Amino acid sequence: MADVHVDVRVAAGSLAGDVSPAYVVPHQWTDGGIAVEGGGTGAHLLLTAVASCVLNDVFREAAGVPVDGVLVSAGGDFDGDSWSTTAIAYSVRVDSPATDDAVAQVLAAVDEVAEIPRAVRGEVKVERR
Repeated sequence: MADVHVDVRVAAGSLAGDVSPAYVVPHQWTDGGIAVEGGGTGAHLLLTAVASCVLNDVFREAAGVPVDGVLVSAGGDFDGDSWSTTAIAYSVRVDSPATDDAVAQVLAAVDEVAEIPRAVRGEVKVERR
């Protein structure tokens, strides 16, 4: 089977309306929750976890930088036979009155500390018990 590419988008705050959500999950930093655009396959859920972690961490790491909304797009490539992940990439759009430099500093900090992307970047052994 050929390789498979999967995309998801998650958004909260002022950017939540920019996605067509399949579902919404509660969110600590916004009243409307996180709008999730994507399917329910394992590949979609893995990418949703990565994107949601990044989104949450933008709000958490902003400390003094106002954030009105965040939209994270994540895409992944998967081996069509084994379904192992071969690549994941994400992009972030932040709605903020802060300077571009201030937002860039927040995104750099998020890229370093976001737990799920860090776990996926390492070599993770997953086994059934």
